[in-house]
Amino acid sequence: MALDAQRRLDERRQRALTRYYLASGAGGVAVGVHTTQFAIRDVGLSRPVLELAAETIGQSEVADQPPFLRIAGVCGKTKQAVAEARLAADLGYHAGLLSLGAMAKASVPKLLEHARAVAEVLPVFGFYLQPAVGGRALPYDFWRRFCGIEGVVAIKAAPFNRYQTLDLLRGVADSGRAAEIALYTGNDDNIIGDLTGVWRFPGYPADLRFVGGLLGHWSVWTRRAWEHWKECRRVSLQGLPIPRALVQLGNEITDANAAFFDPHNGFHGCIAGLHEVLRRQGLLEGLWTLDPNEGLSRGQSAEIDRVYAAYPHLADDLFVAEHRDRWLS
Repeated sequence: MALDAQRRLDERRQRALTRYYLASGAGGVAVGVHTTQFAIRDVGLSRPVLELAAETIGQSEVADQPPFLRIAGVCGKTKQAVAEARLAADLGYHAGLLSLGAMAKASVPKLLEHARAVAEVLPVFGFYLQPAVGGRALPYDFWRRFCGIEGVVAIKAAPFNRYQTLDLLRGVADSGRAAEIALYTGNDDNIIGDLTGVWRFPGYPADLRFVGGLLGHWSVWTRRAWEHWKECRRVSLQGLPIPRALVQLGNEITDANAAFFDPHNGFHGCIAGLHEVLRRQGLLEGLWTLDPNEGLSRGQSAEIDRVYAAYPHLADDLFVAEHRDRWLS
């Protein structure tokens, strides 16, 4: 989310960000989630930000192309979550990315009841958010039963944990609805591995694959991310051996993600790190977030310098420079 120095919504730059993602080849955006900042709900910005994104997308969509996927973050306990889902549905969003952070102590039956209530209003995009940034551990049994909810259409796997990712995938396979649910990786520390991976479970006749990514990491260098996704999808669908160059690319992207997401400091600078890349490109004016205590960690700017120098082929600065003035107009 773009803010000015007074920490107010900068509508001009917010529109420019959406135009950047549209032009980069992204298939959609998620609005009102972690990198937008969950705190928009506390300062009355939820509706304005959702409206602005929907309006900008509507002005840019082309009639003969697939619709740009609009995902709205849905947070809070059931009453709040249902109200947020209704708002998103009214604004033309396709699904709600359901954060369970506010249900930290709820039982699995209560979580499922919560999800069903939201699914009655808006198709649900499941969300396994890592505990380090507000999520909770969710067992295999939850995912198997969660997938049985008819309104569940997709899941973002973002526990940053191989064991928990497997719990989710096994639950999807055993639910009987795997063919109806699109899987997206949110594991920013293993993007290429997830996009090229194949999961096979006893009793389920088909392979499970991630069809794309819903990733905070992809809010920067997005044009290159689109190119990486295309190559991963080609290799995955054709059943090709994973090229060594693609494995190396995965390692480079994970290294870059460490600079952006700041895991060595408990992810303190994960939003500011992404803002710093967008600021360097001229899409954002500064690093301001809704929480004045958020910012780059000590040494994080130097780490971003390092990955820029080490992996210039991952950056899309030239693409942004070519189009930035038009996006900002």
